[in-house]
Amino acid sequence: MTDEELARLLDDLESDRTERKSSLADTDRIHQAICAFANDLPDYRQPGVLFVGATDDGNCASLQITDRLLQTLADMRSSGNLLPMPMMTVQKRTLKGCEMAVVVVHPSDAPPVRFKGAIWVRVGPRRAIASPQEEARLNEKRRFRDLPFDVRPAPQLDLSILDEVIFQHQYLPAAVNEDILEQNQRTMEQQMISLRLAHPGPPVCPTTIGILVIGKTPTDFLPGAYIQFLRVDGLELTDPIKSQQEIRGALVQSLRDLDELVKINITTAADIKSKPVEQKTPDYPIVALQQLARNAIMHRVYEETNAPVRITWFNDRVEIQNPGGPFGQVTKANFGQPGVTDYRNPHLAEAMKTLGYVQRFGVGIALARQELEKNGNPPPEFQVEDSHIAVIVRRRP
Repeated sequence: MTDEELARLLDDLESDRTERKSSLADTDRIHQAICAFANDLPDYRQPGVLFVGATDDGNCASLQITDRLLQTLADMRSSGNLLPMPMMTVQKRTLKGCEMAVVVVHPSDAPPVRFKGAIWVRVGPRRAIASPQEEARLNEKRRFRDLPFDVRPAPQLDLSILDEVIFQHQYLPAAVNEDILEQNQRTMEQQMISLRLAHPGPPVCPTTIGILVIGKTPTDFLPGAYIQFLRVDGLELTDPIKSQQEIRGALVQSLRDLDELVKINITTAADIKSKPVEQKTPDYPIVALQQLARNAIMHRVYEETNAPVRITWFNDRVEIQNPGGPFGQVTKANFGQPGVTDYRNPHLAEAMKTLGYVQRFGVGIALARQELEKNGNPPPEFQVEDSHIAVIVRRRP
């Protein structure tokens, strides 16, 4: 946006596309404002703008706009508190002779967006938690957007293929603020639609993410949506197989099963000689393998392939391969570089964050590298191709 456009919005005290904050003193309110702009309840289909460093009447608050302040604002997008991640930019701008941080928030293609499980909207001067009627309006907006694959409807199916028990007792409490649930007036169908596990239709039907996360048998409809695990007693794929397993079912259960499988295959050595206290060191740090395996599930291609995520455990290394090459701003050249990330399946990423398997977006590879280094393992080796990505993790010497 140009300086002239921003200055006009800054001065327009009646506009519901702007909000002004004199500082970062209340980050929750800033998150709420971003959430409300992303939901775009009035359907302006234009960005909302948050001015940090401006008073309520649009004057200069004389706030020092530092790199740290800008980074704090930018990090709000990927912190995991706003789901699905909003599309926003953060810039330092000089407006009317005053330095400000300008946060431009674009309307979400797949509303509603939640902040800590609550849906915030703005109409006129009001910013509040959405009513059931306002939430229904946000759900309706999804019909007219070009949706990512993971949230597209499956109109040939009905909601009976989704597991209501998993939804009610595992996913819903993790996804929605407890206070909202206590005063909930929504049917189960409305709740599934609001969380993008179902599409409002017509007809009302499951979405791809609904099938993956709480589907009774996801591979009936997405044949490659499973994990193939192979333990090889040797260094080559042709060596004897020690064990093999396929992890299938709803993502809620599959992620737990994967964690257990990784855990039982790690060997821990005890050193009782080199130090006064016994030291136990695993051949692989569990956190690193978890992060890399979860990345494979999150970023893989689920359409036009029946290939699973493959984990092959050799005597000297673990190889993790997922179908689908680099996506969006991630290329072969910049793959794995800090700060360079994109999401082929943004709503699958949201679901994994909701379930507690992602703490913060965009740091999985960095965390895996850090844990491998701490444990004494070599750094991970990535093989990035157009059709797949593989990572090799070498055993600790």
